[in-house]
Amino acid sequence: MKCNYVGDSCCELPLDFKESHDFALVPLTIEVGDYVIKDDENFNQKEFLQKVADYPKYPKSSCPSPESFAQAFGEGYDCIFVSTLSAPLSGSYNSACLAKSLYLETHPDAKVHVFNSMSASGGEAQVLMYAASQIEAGKSFEETVEATERFVEGLRTFFVLDSLEALEKNGRLSRLKMVAATAFNIKLVCTADRGTIVQMALARGMNRALDKMVELSLKELKSTADKTLFVTHCNCKARAEEVVKKYLAKASFKKTYVLDMAGISSLYACDGGIIVTA
Repeated sequence: MKCNYVGDSCCELPLDFKESHDFALVPLTIEVGDYVIKDDENFNQKEFLQKVADYPKYPKSSCPSPESFAQAFGEGYDCIFVSTLSAPLSGSYNSACLAKSLYLETHPDAKVHVFNSMSASGGEAQVLMYAASQIEAGKSFEETVEATERFVEGLRTFFVLDSLEALEKNGRLSRLKMVAATAFNIKLVCTADRGTIVQMALARGMNRALDKMVELSLKELKSTADKTLFVTHCNCKARAEEVVKKYLAKASFKKTYVLDMAGISSLYACDGGIIVTA
């Protein structure tokens, strides 16, 4: 079957997948005061991070319109698979579902499924890559949807923030707690519970926080040999590569990827942030 794999711009697809599959990434829009950008191939991470650092409030993001998603679905495909940001974090999932309805009005025989990744960044990519693996294994559209939805249920997301400034700016952390955490170099270790951010642990210093993330995540993941490890980073490649080493010292994975984040992921994770999915 000829398939198209569609994500919003928070989906960090690796180059090998892009080179071997039809895909489309639909950009979200980010507003940092008067600075408004599309999260597309022209995204300038360095400029963006500086704008965010200089802006006293929390930046705003807007999900793609249903029409933008529908246009990205394309023509001539036997099936279309869509992976979006976690529904509790963004309207992207609802927008993609509306796009499916619009698309089916003019393409009544099309097979389209929208996955709520319940994740972000590499998690969204993992969903599309798993769907592709099922199609390539000879599964039908319906079988692929069923298997991939089960995969989403088992997918795990973990992250460590180097800076708590974004949480303070968007009202999720009081100024007093922000100052105290900064003074003691406290880092948050977090996970996603059905797409909602949950704090797992606190650690003093980035290295200890990353060690704690590896320890806690491996306990939750248990068997890893059949899993793909994604480590996405915001402007800290060396740190991300060190995280991969920490994992591989304790467990084996089917494949590993290290990828820099685009705009929306950079907005969530901030400069120095690490997101892990497996």
